[in-house]
Amino acid sequence: MESFMNRVQIFLTCVAVLCALALMSCATTKRTDAKSNFINGTWTPVTQELGGTQLPATTFENQKLIINDSTYIFSAESIDKGVVKYSDDKMDIYGKEGVNAGKHFTAIYKYENEQLTICYNLSGDSYPDAFETNGKPKFFLSVFKK
Repeated sequence: MESFMNRVQIFLTCVAVLCALALMSCATTKRTDAKSNFINGTWTPVTQELGGTQLPATTFENQKLIINDSTYIFSAESIDKGVVKYSDDKMDIYGKEGVNAGKHFTAIYKYENEQLTICYNLSGDSYPDAFETNGKPKFFLSVFKK
């Protein structure tokens, strides 16, 4: 009888372990970069510059950037959608829909005083070293607020 009870106990333990493993494999968890969560939301530009030239507010007054973990939607004259990946204080931006579909942009970003500053290299071949666009015609800087 004791041998039978040991087998039943081993069997029940195996079933419990298998159920636990099955539940864990079925669970879906969304992995996000902890650094990206604070920039989730809807952002509007406060200032923008391209190649060292400040752009007039009328050029960006209707723009909007929506970031949700690893996806973005940018509304301007048209709508761009894509994927953004974070590493340290750098971004890799991959256009999936809109005029930037198929393009890869590199950028650096910072969040200070409730503003998000992003400096993009529109050629995508390297990350900007600083939040500067002077003398760099392919560098675009935008400061956003929620």
